[in-house]
Amino acid sequence: MRMVFRWFGVGNDTVTLEQIRQIPGVEGVVWALHRIPAGEEWPMEEIQKVKKQAEEYGLHAEVVESLNVHEDIKLGLPTRDRYIENYQKTMEKLAAVGVKVICYNFMVAFDWIRTDFNKKLEDGSRALFYEHAKINRIDPLKLAEMYSQKYTLPGWDPKRPKEQLAALIERYRRLTEEELWENLRYFLEAIIPVAEKLGIRMAIHPDDPPWSVFGLPRIMKNREDLRRLTRLVDSPCNGITLCSGALGADPANDVAGMVREFADRIPFAHIRNVKICGNGDFVETSHRDGSLDLYEVVKAYHDCGYKGYVRPDHGRQIWGERGRPGYGLYDRALGIMYLWGLWDALEKGGKR
Repeated sequence: MRMVFRWFGVGNDTVTLEQIRQIPGVEGVVWALHRIPAGEEWPMEEIQKVKKQAEEYGLHAEVVESLNVHEDIKLGLPTRDRYIENYQKTMEKLAAVGVKVICYNFMVAFDWIRTDFNKKLEDGSRALFYEHAKINRIDPLKLAEMYSQKYTLPGWDPKRPKEQLAALIERYRRLTEEELWENLRYFLEAIIPVAEKLGIRMAIHPDDPPWSVFGLPRIMKNREDLRRLTRLVDSPCNGITLCSGALGADPANDVAGMVREFADRIPFAHIRNVKICGNGDFVETSHRDGSLDLYEVVKAYHDCGYKGYVRPDHGRQIWGERGRPGYGLYDRALGIMYLWGLWDALEKGGKR
């Protein structure tokens, strides 16, 4: 596996490239131009700037996350072709600087959702927390207010007016899952041929959490959804960002089994752990703790001879660190060492 680390850019991250390059086994950064609104073409000079910054510290910039999909594409509006064209142009620019994988998602309105970004755990650390009962009673617009942070959150536009968000939610509530699937098919049929030509692998991220929230359609929730995705456009470039934490929040999902089934369609993996509370709640934990057996997950990748990119995904805030929720330095670095420990043990065990 090829270890990478998500980095949000100069002035938008408490973690520095100098720190990232000191984590053993990390070879590159996972990046994006987070301040460019979804649907806009990325400027080449900004793309080249990030690549240069990474390379100055001996890191590559081969994985982009996220090149966000405009809501008009997800809604299937007549304007979608213009935004798809911008998406294709950005793909061409990214390929020109050596990008190999683009992670994206088809979550509507909210992207990933939590109800508490700083849940205090028994050991004093703080973590991302999802409280199912709170979701059932909170106004989505109130949740949106909570998402306003000093640093940008992935897939979230803090500048979007409340009125616009309210109208968007209502439109999505009238959209069926089958209609959303059809809109995804339309998008993939437009971009996968471009990806094939450019040598880029697209990798869709599952819904997080993997069930409907606020009555909105969600279509990347489980094994059957991933199977359907791979059949929509049957190409190695139509791939999956298999996120153990997102899919693993539903105890019915066998994450290790999914790794084994879809290994050749997983160019990028997020590996993290969650503690499932049994009432729909879950909290993110260290990689070693939690309800998921990450040994079995890593073993599945190892058994399949996985050579794709991996990142530790979210981490807790520990040792007094304060930064972007889920994206501090220390716990993610510890997570990397746990993953490498499992991998190295599997490597050496298999050679005896």
